Amino acid sequence: MRQIILLFCLLSFPLMAQQAPDFRLSDPALGQQLSDLKGKVVYLDFWASWCKPCRHSFSWMNHLQSEYGDQGLVILAVNLDAEPELAQGFLQRHPASFHIQFDPQGKIAEQYQLLGMPSSYLIDANGTLRHVHQGFFTDKQPVYHQQIKTLLGERYTGQLLTNMGAPK
Repeated sequence: MRQIILLFCLLSFPLMAQQAPDFRLSDPALGQQLSDLKGKVVYLDFWASWCKPCRHSFSWMNHLQSEYGDQGLVILAVNLDAEPELAQGFLQRHPASFHIQFDPQGKIAEQYQLLGMPSSYLIDANGTLRHVHQGFFTDKQPVYHQQIKTLLGERYTGQLLTNMGAPK
């Protein structure tokens, strides 16, 4: 198991500490591009209707949206089903209180070098990829929460320094 985790970390490393690959957003309430969300912390999740762990991650992401949405967290879940009716059926069974983006061609997933589902990427307020999660494990939720709180805290500190006129 450790070798698998290490392999995921090594494969994920090229994406870490770099700007999040940009893509066009389908929800005009968010802006036109992912980069329009700079200043927010983004939890970018990839899912499909056939993915069993995605069922559990949806209720958790609804909770995150409720708990941290007002603090600047944006949850964006990218669906990769080739058949839209499969995604719609999933959403009827597992309603989402966060933004859904459809990527049936897998172009966004390709930009993020997606290895499996669910996968999620935490993007800081500067648009930098900071954490990658392969799979969804309920025993790791405290770690996920701490990572989100840290990035939201950095966002708050950055805004405070900007308001005080401090150089970045």
